[in-house]
Amino acid sequence: MSPTSETAQGGRRLVIVESPAKAKTIKGYLGPGYVVEASVGHIRDLPNGAAEVPEKYTGEVRRLGVDVEHDFQPIYVVNADKKAQVRKLKELLAESDELFLATDEDREGEAIAWHLQEVLKPKVPVHRMVFHEITKDAIRDAVANPRELNQRMVDAQETRRILDRLYGYEVSPVLWKKVMPKLSAGRVQSVATRLVVERERERIAFRSAEYWDLTGTFSTGRAGDPSDPSTLVARLNTVDGKRVAQGRDFGANGRLKNAEVLHLDEANARALAAALADSSFAVRSVESKPYRRSPYAPFRTTTLQQEASRKLGFGAKATMQVAQKLYENGFITYMRTDSTTLSETAVAAARAQVTQLYGADYLPEKARVYAGKVKNAQEAHEAIRPSGDRFRTPAETGLTGDQFRLYELIWKRTVASQMKDATGNSVTVRIGGTARDGRDAEFTASGKTITFHGFMKAYVEGADDPNAELDDRERRLPQVAEGDALAADEITADGHATKPPARYTEASLVKELEEREIGRPSTYASIIGTILDRGYVFKKGTALVPSFLSFAVVNLLEKHFGRLVDYDFTAKMEDDLDRIARGEAQAVPWLKRFYFGSEEASDIVPADGDHLGGLKELVTDLGAIDAREISSFPVGEGIVLRVGRYGPYVERGEKDAEGHQRADVPDDLAPDELTVAYAEELFAKPSGEFQLGADPVSGNQIVAKDGRYGPYVTEVLPEGTPKTGKNAVKPRTASLFKSMSLDTVTLDDALKLMSLPRVVGTDAEGVEITAQNGRYGPYLKKGTDSRSLESEEQLFTITLDEALAIYAQPKARGRAAAKPPLKELGTDPVSERPVVVKDGRFGPYVTDGETNATLRRDDDVETITPERGYELLAEKRAKGPAKKTAKKAPAKKATTAKKATAAKKATAAKKTAVKKTAAAKTTTAKKTAAKKTTTAKSAAAKKTAAAASVEE
Repeated sequence: MSPTSETAQGGRRLVIVESPAKAKTIKGYLGPGYVVEASVGHIRDLPNGAAEVPEKYTGEVRRLGVDVEHDFQPIYVVNADKKAQVRKLKELLAESDELFLATDEDREGEAIAWHLQEVLKPKVPVHRMVFHEITKDAIRDAVANPRELNQRMVDAQETRRILDRLYGYEVSPVLWKKVMPKLSAGRVQSVATRLVVERERERIAFRSAEYWDLTGTFSTGRAGDPSDPSTLVARLNTVDGKRVAQGRDFGANGRLKNAEVLHLDEANARALAAALADSSFAVRSVESKPYRRSPYAPFRTTTLQQEASRKLGFGAKATMQVAQKLYENGFITYMRTDSTTLSETAVAAARAQVTQLYGADYLPEKARVYAGKVKNAQEAHEAIRPSGDRFRTPAETGLTGDQFRLYELIWKRTVASQMKDATGNSVTVRIGGTARDGRDAEFTASGKTITFHGFMKAYVEGADDPNAELDDRERRLPQVAEGDALAADEITADGHATKPPARYTEASLVKELEEREIGRPSTYASIIGTILDRGYVFKKGTALVPSFLSFAVVNLLEKHFGRLVDYDFTAKMEDDLDRIARGEAQAVPWLKRFYFGSEEASDIVPADGDHLGGLKELVTDLGAIDAREISSFPVGEGIVLRVGRYGPYVERGEKDAEGHQRADVPDDLAPDELTVAYAEELFAKPSGEFQLGADPVSGNQIVAKDGRYGPYVTEVLPEGTPKTGKNAVKPRTASLFKSMSLDTVTLDDALKLMSLPRVVGTDAEGVEITAQNGRYGPYLKKGTDSRSLESEEQLFTITLDEALAIYAQPKARGRAAAKPPLKELGTDPVSERPVVVKDGRFGPYVTDGETNATLRRDDDVETITPERGYELLAEKRAKGPAKKTAKKAPAKKATTAKKATAAKKATAAKKTAVKKTAAAKTTTAKKTAAKKTTTAKSAAAKKTAAAASVEE
């Protein structure tokens, strides 16, 4: 069957996809007999709270959304925001003769298709339509060759969903009780957080070591040229045959791991350099080896995220958002894949472009095959590549901005994967000489020349280490032979210090999770987004820094739920889930073993899931968990870092004891930067209330405080003053001016601040003019007419004449004169426009004049890097423009029925009206009795809803 208007004349076919963008593209490839509509993601899921659970379910089922006592039966509900869309799909289906479920061809897509079938209950033939690229040929082929729903894939996704719900809804409440409310735990997110925390622990424990070596610049005495330089730079390798220590020879404790190496300090290094100053040197050996580098495999999900981070500065989430748009608009194949395989069509297209763009010399005789896949790969797709049987060059796509850059990256990588190897030579030269004191010194220099660039003409992979040398970098050495004499132009002593292990970036964390086989690669972007959003991790530049809160959470999980955050255990769970997907294990017995433990799952074969414990027992016995202990971390010299319900703080001594000290710790402080010295600085800073004196009029004490939104002054009302109700009295409060500080503000300053707003006077018509300090700065107000003031001091100094002069000027329409930027970051690599940091109504933001992105809580104007600024702009572009919510028109009351309305509909309307009236009477009669029940249900709903987003 071909999807043309001719074949569709016999009936109407409804095609359901996930997104409107995808629907729009596919609609253009099908004939008029096809209606393409979006489900807009999942239409049905586990309930987000007890309020969504049907009344017939009680107890644990209402809390979990899963009936653990009856084979872990999930309770599915149609999402509240999808009910209108479901209604629309049912109406379209009622007018259709066939249904095509065209969701993505992975577990998630298969599950969406199954839920659609379950909810819509079609009475017409149903087909599963699958494709991995949205092109005309692929869509028509998918319609012509549908398949049945894969129930095994659906069951596998459902098992994962239930597992994640149990993990999140059972473990998260433990965090609420023992650490802080509204926290979350998840099967993969908690392990990812632990990785970031462990790296920070390594940095805290790290002790730097200093070591020295020598660098020599040697000349051949010949006139050089680009192919044969006259000099070479070599580094000291051995002294009297003993290798000189380098950074790799030191452990994390700052001590040598190998006693056989020579550790040079500054004095010895400088003495040796002086002793070699007048020595004669000669080439002792020249070792040449052939160099060969094969192309990189085409992209899969994780390698695309890593390279987009390195080369484009995209976060994992931004990468997937841009890739999603490229896929839905027909530019690339499906972007969630573990495969590096290319179809025969794609290989032919890539080889054709190699010949066209680079010539036949760059095309290997045989097509390259990349058959390797990630272990337990679940996606049945190709690698990520340009779509179609002929690849469009980036210039031919008409794309712009981030979509152009990501497409270009994918296109280059795909074409390069079918090119010849790069070849060349690598050379190592050893140079020796004898110092004045008789010591023998040997220097080494390494070089690399590329004689044929091969695939490197199209693409070179980036590196996580900014100091790493890329594959296409050449280092040419002079053409020398063994025995050639060399002159030492300069020998210098260089000092070095070992560095702590680098923090994870999004790219390196994705790589680590994949190498440890934790979670599914297609979920890594959302996992990283979750730990950032939850405040477990924040960014400094591109580095992922764990918060003190995450230290407390990981500490609790390690001590009391050790297996749940154990890397091998989590990877083994992933294996089990994949075995279930392949039909090699059963879901229900496995879930029983995980949740109840071995006693409740005696029917399980001992080897099947033997590593599983009993989650229910773990979360029930919480008596051994000391909340204060798991949130306390020693800093040194009696100072302890504690994670409280309102944030981290340092403390010395016991509360209420003599000499007790306490100070809040900045939320954005990296844990490895909290030293004893820094803690002492925090203790020394003024904190708490500053008594300024008594108000001479009211007699109330005036105090200065540092609040959540900055320093302020307020009055202390007498005891017994009503704080609630209609007679409540609010204390006068005012924020400090930007020029003021807590340790310098006086009582007079405070009284002046609290006197605002100040009446400046009245105009000729008797309208009062006041000077006020608002959210966006100082301003004048006359009726509804407001005018900005230039400085806060004007609030007390401006006269009536000056105020009238301001009002005499025409009111500036539109935006006020632009403020100067707070910081300049450089040129954005996408828009090629200058990027600056500005101060806006809602705080500082970065902008290139086209796109604005607000700085996050963890970003600081002073320390933000250009790369971070570009990343924020890239994420904002990936999201697209904000959608405006249309205002709903007020519902019109029905008057008389239209004559054209069928009698059947009129009867139905009457029945509905009767039901509504009866319901109203019943509600009135039961109102008092239901009040208590409603309150109880509401409380349960809130409690369950708090766990709604804690899974995975």
